[in-house]
Amino acid sequence: MSVVEINDLKLGSGRPKIAVPLTGKTQDELLKQADDITTENADLVEWRIDHFANVRDSQLVNETSKKLYNKLADLPLLITFRTADEGGALQLKNEEEYFLICKNVVENQCSDLLDLELFRDARKRQEMIKLAQKNDIKIIMSNHNFEKTPEKEKIFNRLQMMQNFGADIAKIAVMPNSVEDILSLLDVTHQAKQKLQIPIITMAMGDLGKLSRISGDIFGSCLTFGTVGKASAPGQIESEQLRSILDVLRVS
Repeated sequence: MSVVEINDLKLGSGRPKIAVPLTGKTQDELLKQADDITTENADLVEWRIDHFANVRDSQLVNETSKKLYNKLADLPLLITFRTADEGGALQLKNEEEYFLICKNVVENQCSDLLDLELFRDARKRQEMIKLAQKNDIKIIMSNHNFEKTPEKEKIFNRLQMMQNFGADIAKIAVMPNSVEDILSLLDVTHQAKQKLQIPIITMAMGDLGKLSRISGDIFGSCLTFGTVGKASAPGQIESEQLRSILDVLRVS
């Protein structure tokens, strides 16, 4: 498996890293949230711009990202616009608007990584990947299911598709409805770690899925999401507590 390096952060090497989300609606709220994030409680910061009230204002997005970089020092920044279909906070008018927001992030180098959803327009998705490569921004390609856990074969195939499409990291998040769903996800995570060439991120959401958020060192997920303040998805664990658990479970 390859390793994705951003500054001193290595995704795909060592224990799972911790990402902390920022979900403020305004620039002031975001900067206040960022005050509480340090290298002690996070390895990476995710700005969920679908929560940002002025996400369509490209100039303000650029300005806010620069201020976040100043606040966050050496912590890498991931920018994610999670669409409403996959659990996001804002319903966009159309596909074109999604890619315009992503394009602004990439062209103005607002982040170190960009989340790009798998099931978007194929041509525009590939254009965005090429643009990101040109601007030295890593792509986390993602797929989220807030209703169920798909069959193992389908989960693996989607991770493999992400690799084939040129993602730097492949991410799947699912909703478990049984213990068997958790076991299925962990099994396919282990398989993907053995067979794919890029780092992977997998997680099951909700209280039942918490085991998946702490077991990446064993099964192969390179990143987990913790909270400093408001969570961005069900089942996230407070980041300092999460780091302690990962230390206890460390095997690599």
